[in-house]
Amino acid sequence: MLDIDAVESLGLGQRQPTVSGGGDELGQDEFLTLMLEQFRNQDPLKPQESGDFLGQLAQFGTVSGIEELQDSINSLATSLFSDQALQASNLVGRNVLAPSSFGIVEEGQGLTGAIEVPETTPSVSLRIVDAAGGLVREFDLGANPRGLVRFSWDGLDSSGQPVPPGVYSLSAQSLQLGAAESAPVFVDSLVESVSFGGDGQGVVLNVRGVGEMSLNDVRQIS
Repeated sequence: MLDIDAVESLGLGQRQPTVSGGGDELGQDEFLTLMLEQFRNQDPLKPQESGDFLGQLAQFGTVSGIEELQDSINSLATSLFSDQALQASNLVGRNVLAPSSFGIVEEGQGLTGAIEVPETTPSVSLRIVDAAGGLVREFDLGANPRGLVRFSWDGLDSSGQPVPPGVYSLSAQSLQLGAAESAPVFVDSLVESVSFGGDGQGVVLNVRGVGEMSLNDVRQIS
């Protein structure tokens, strides 16, 4: 039989049960206090069986283990967020390969980026359209394996003339099993600033011409 006086002499029986957190969680101190009260008030003609007692001890170990595991997870999450924030701050002023269906062309410049091909294809094409919807340039990038297919546009139209500065739409297709399918386009863009989003968004990059994007969406850094 459990010696209640011996346990209380350790100071455990003197603690008053208090509700921790939001009132729905049971801490170690509260569990011990409630368990001692149960032994004190049990029917002497029906003492608690050893199996029940061991079951409660296992429950206590589970409660304690969950609290320690939660603390470890929180510490790990904080550490990972700090490392991610440090990494993101070093990206300011650098170019990243960001998902985008358009690109900004400045005076005398062009665009570089990549097209993501889901499977090996005999043909990959890129179309560049101006703000009025007119076709400016079309590229045939040929056969390519699965993965990112890089492209570079010098800012010239199909007649070899420089295009005016502005925003240009980009779309790509790859030939899959004899049918043309749209493919995601990524553009090399400048990271102008970094912020820390709320609601679990983590680190957010402010990318020129793209806007806000998650650090997790970055495919390449140059």
